[in-house]
This record gives sequence, structure tokens and C-alpha cells, in this order.
Amino acid sequence: INFILTNGQCCWRAVPKLAGLLRCGKSCRLRWTNYLRPDVKRGLLSEYEEKMVIDLHAQLGNRWSKIASHLPGRTDNEIKNHWNTHIKKKLRKMGIDPLTHKPLPPPPPPPEIQQPPPENVNAAGQLEATNPTISESDKNDENKIIDMSSTIDPMELVNNDFCIDEILLSCNDTSSSSS
Repeated sequence: INFILTNGQCCWRAVPKLAGLLRCGKSCRLRWTNYLRPDVKRGLLSEYEEKMVIDLHAQLGNRWSKIASHLPGRTDNEIKNHWNTHIKKKLRKMGIDPLTHKPLPPPPPPPEIQQPPPENVNAAGQLEATNPTISESDKNDENKIIDMSSTIDPMELVNNDFCIDEILLSCNDTSSSSS
């Protein structure tokens, strides 16, 4: 700040060398423009400034430096950041598209959730099948298949050329450590 105030703005590439800073010229320029200038306003934009930004954005689009030229003391970077973090959300809440500045289309209706068919409960409180194509004999056959699969005969596996000796020993003889 002292260097710029005493020497004025010169070639930004020379500023870090002449001021003894370990920055590049571009960094010095951006820091001066966005933060260190004495006329830079701090804090959030007022309601008047926000309204002005919205109106100018409708006319100029995302030309932040042109918008900033209409708001003395505000930087283009600050206006852009404020637009992206605050104003866009406000406009959407108000039902206005931030890009076109026109009313947003109404949201589509939510899809209807189809309820599954109600299940029948018999007098004992058990669910009955709602599919009429399954007969009682089919239910019994299905239960038999499930019951048969839960009881596997190890000898049947041996007879089918499947060796399970190690499995049987480890399951049957848990007290001994030899296999």
C-alpha cells in the first residue's frame, strides 16, 4: 500500500521488485484492485446495490467489470461472488430464473406412487397368498424343496466324486488340532 501511495501505479511487473515483495506482478495488481485500494467498500451489498446488480445483469449478462463500473467502490470480483452465493438463490426463491430473469416454469407434479395390492390375512393372523395361480399342492411341493435343500447328506456328496474329508474332520473334530 505504501509503495503504491508514494510512487503511484506503475508497471505491475516492477512493483514486487521495487517494493521488495515475494509476489508476481499479477498478484500485486489483483491484491491492490480487490482488497488494498483505499476506496474499496467492504461488507455485503445493500438492497439498493443488489437491485442495481440484478437490473444490470439483466441488461449486460455476466460482464462483471461493466456492472462494477456502475457501483463505485465495489469490485467486479466481489459482485460476481455475491451474485453466485446470494442473489441467484434469492431470485430462485422468488420464482425468477437467474439467467433469463423471467419467471421459472412450474415444477412438474410428483410421480404417483403405486401402492402394492393389499395382502389377505386369515383368521390366525397369517398372510395368505394373493396370487390365485398357486395351488395348495404347489405350496407343499415348494416347501419340500426348501426342506430337502436344508438337509444335505455328506455321503451323497462323496458319492458324486466331491471330496469333503477335510471339511468333515474340521467340523466333527474341533478338539484335535491334527487334520
